[in-house]
Amino acid sequence: MCRGGQTIPPIDKRAAKSFIRTNERIRAREIRVIDESGEQLGVMPPFEALKMARERSLDLVEISPNAVPPVCKIQDYGKFLYEKDKSDRAARKKQKVIVIKEVKFSVTVDEHDYQTKKNQAVRFLGDGDKVKASLRFKGRQMAHRDLGYKIINRLILDIGDAGLVEFMPRMEGTTLHAILAPSKKPEPPPKKAAPKPETPPAAEPVASSVAMAEPVA
Repeated sequence: MCRGGQTIPPIDKRAAKSFIRTNERIRAREIRVIDESGEQLGVMPPFEALKMARERSLDLVEISPNAVPPVCKIQDYGKFLYEKDKSDRAARKKQKVIVIKEVKFSVTVDEHDYQTKKNQAVRFLGDGDKVKASLRFKGRQMAHRDLGYKIINRLILDIGDAGLVEFMPRMEGTTLHAILAPSKKPEPPPKKAAPKPETPPAAEPVASSVAMAEPVA
């Protein structure tokens, strides 16, 4: 495509998606160049580095745009994107997504229903999720907020070491709620190396005495 007599290189959709400058789109006056084997080639204009990349049937990829001068590497851009995507996916897998599971109570909750919801909360905490215990007051129940506090505080006590209170029970409008987070599991103590059996001391050799016979006259 031409604009004002100047040829504009086609847009690499992969580079546009990941905001990585490559080849003709590298606009710095000088760049520091690394070849495909990791060897430093020094500082040079981009067109010289691009010429070297083309001679090797590779691309010129800007890997550190904020450096002075920017750092570019001669490499296979497709392979670079594949490796980058692979490492990004591996990093996302390692990230633990915190989920808040809600367990709802009422002022008139019976014992069986309370135990069921308590067990749900313990299971959620055991799975590594946070738990929001909420209790909504309806109509005249607002006059008996102390009953709601008793239920939520009982839940906190019953959960015990399975969870940590992140937010104590508090009112928001007509709803009382508390947030519990999973307890940090204690790290197992390092295993002690088994003591090596002691080697018994070597027995000292017993000197044998040989009786010399006296010559017979």
